Amino acid sequence: MPTINDLLIATRRRLEDADDLEAGLEAEVLVMHVLGIARTQLYTHRGDVAEAAAVAALDAAVARRVTGEPLAYVTGQREFYALDFLVDKRVLIPRPETELLVDEALAWLRGHFGQRLAIADVGTGSGAIAVSIARNYPGGAVYAIDASPSALEVAATNAERLGVAGRVMLLEGDLLRPLQAPVDLIIANLPYVREDQMPLWCGATQVELAFEPFDALCGGPDGLDAIRRLLQQAPASLREGGAVMLEIGADQGEAVTQLALQAFPEGRVRLKKDLAGLDRMIIAEARPPSRRFVPPH
Repeated sequence: MPTINDLLIATRRRLEDADDLEAGLEAEVLVMHVLGIARTQLYTHRGDVAEAAAVAALDAAVARRVTGEPLAYVTGQREFYALDFLVDKRVLIPRPETELLVDEALAWLRGHFGQRLAIADVGTGSGAIAVSIARNYPGGAVYAIDASPSALEVAATNAERLGVAGRVMLLEGDLLRPLQAPVDLIIANLPYVREDQMPLWCGATQVELAFEPFDALCGGPDGLDAIRRLLQQAPASLREGGAVMLEIGADQGEAVTQLALQAFPEGRVRLKKDLAGLDRMIIAEARPPSRRFVPPH
């Protein structure tokens, strides 16, 4: 029977043959995942003999990876904001760039010291944003909204596993319509890929994306269908002085800025770049007079 070291070498070679640019790292991840061991054990026990069941499970996992299936789906997990989230094909895989959205949201929330604020994460998917905020802002009420019942199942599992199930309220429905009361902060990483870009995103050049939910990626002809509708609904769903934070595509800064200014003509709209210098977020802070909440239609 092969040793752990044998499995590591063989896995790396199979991934290299499939032109995996991170074959060494992914080989480690797959072997650790299948054997249920930590990185230190991977090398301190490298001479241990692996059981036949583990060898078969690793072979199946590698076979999935070399077809282009994302590593996160193969292992069933993805780290986001220093938390371990369960993910599968029901939800989009959380990306590191979306952590900027959480950073900005937490900074805004903590700037309202002593207040118990309500937050809505729209299009929650795996619940990565909602759960991360709930974990790091324990005083707030977080609503995690998604139109997909299956996505909400994943979000519920993550909220339970990560200890915030009692503070993350799951709501099924289209954008802000499930809200029964206004909130202080609306956060969303909605689909923003243009229809004509989808073959490129999910074709041979980025084959991994073909495994992710189409509706979580495609934002319509200009990529802004969901963003446009959310901004139209947002003013009626925000408390006075509330804010909206949206992740956007790198070429959408000007277009979404204009949409946000139309929604909040008396507010303040800012464009935020990521660490690569690309447009990544729109922050719209509303300053309307107090109003009676009317659920968006």
